[in-house]
Amino acid sequence: MAAVLVSAPYASAATEQASPKPGVTGVRTLAALDFTAGDSPENITVNPDSSVTVSTLGGHTAAGQRPTLVRIDLSGRRTVIVAGQQGDAFSGITRDRDGTLYYNVASDDASRAGIWKLPPGGTTRRIVALPTDGLPNGLALDPAGRTLYATDSTKGIVWAGPASGGKATLWLTGPALAPDPSVPFGSNGVRFHRGAVWVSNTAKGTLLRIPVTATGAPGRIHTVAGGLTGVDDFNFLSDRSDVVFAALNGLNQVAVVHPDGTTETALTASDGLASPTSIAVRGNRLYITNAGFAEPHDAKVQRGTINPAVLNCGPAS
Repeated sequence: MAAVLVSAPYASAATEQASPKPGVTGVRTLAALDFTAGDSPENITVNPDSSVTVSTLGGHTAAGQRPTLVRIDLSGRRTVIVAGQQGDAFSGITRDRDGTLYYNVASDDASRAGIWKLPPGGTTRRIVALPTDGLPNGLALDPAGRTLYATDSTKGIVWAGPASGGKATLWLTGPALAPDPSVPFGSNGVRFHRGAVWVSNTAKGTLLRIPVTATGAPGRIHTVAGGLTGVDDFNFLSDRSDVVFAALNGLNQVAVVHPDGTTETALTASDGLASPTSIAVRGNRLYITNAGFAEPHDAKVQRGTINPAVLNCGPAS
């Protein structure tokens, strides 16, 4: 696989845009990471003790470096819990209720490309193989803990695979998920939320909602919002709310997407954003991974406080 970025392919300088109603305050750096050492963060999940687990791109940002899963506690102290192989990249991660971590590995090695599992106190193993000529990116788990959904950004696919291990199934593909020649990253972030699979498309700047039918098949695709230039991964205000925080990688922004499709800018480069790739939410805390693609390669994890009153976030629609 060529050395490509797992996130949005934008690395231009920030486009500043003032936010008249910032919904996130007190943004600070939780942990500074070393882009030149391959520690460019890609995805994030919050652990029960409010520490976070972060995936890094490894050799896809620094030749010869191995990707990692890193636990970062509230003091910013880092502990590597998984170290991958040179040439691989770690992308989407998700966590089950029992503490099991699942993560995507992008690799040229057919024995490594796919979805991997790390149970509490156990060892890693691959549970679902994925093609080496694709780019596995976002990863989500359904509430029952049975089915994993993985996006492929270059193929414009959502794969489904059993969390217990087994064969990947092509769950959904089509124009709404596809990349285009100018932006070769289509389906990117993915979340399972309130009976539907939600997917961001970087090339089209869209956020999509796909209901899951009683048989597990995809329903009709609904475009929740457009105009999300350079959208990478995203997350929800809460399990009961359809308000979304979306990382806009190339613009160095975090956008708030409301259930009616309207958007507003919550954070910009003036808040320290540097190629934001993913979002995690726990209570009123917002966590942001910054890949640092553009100079001066300010790779880091940030944390801020959500102000729901300012966001005017009521119950989900």
